[in-house]
Amino acid sequence: MPDNKSKTPKPTGDAEEILHRGFYEGKPARLKNLEEARANEEIARKIQELRTAAALTQTQLAKLIGTTASVICRLEDADYEGHSLAMLRRIAAALNKRVEIRFIPIRRPA
Repeated sequence: MPDNKSKTPKPTGDAEEILHRGFYEGKPARLKNLEEARANEEIARKIQELRTAAALTQTQLAKLIGTTASVICRLEDADYEGHSLAMLRRIAAALNKRVEIRFIPIRRPA
């Protein structure tokens, strides 16, 4: 009985799927880098959203947690890779929040 599972992917017009197939499918190192970049961007965006929702400038938040505005600027940069749990907890405490860690499945196109 022949195997009905085709090795050739179904044609698609979905740009994200096309990019995924071309750049990431079967390339674990690239997938790892993509997930790290997504995580860094998400952390940076969340810090900036929380700070602006609290109506604070980078300088004001920096003073609240005992650092400099340049550190806050760096933390809000999507390319920054040095986020530490200790710093995230300091920011959360200054904004009357807490840090929550979740493990979720890696996003993959359908």
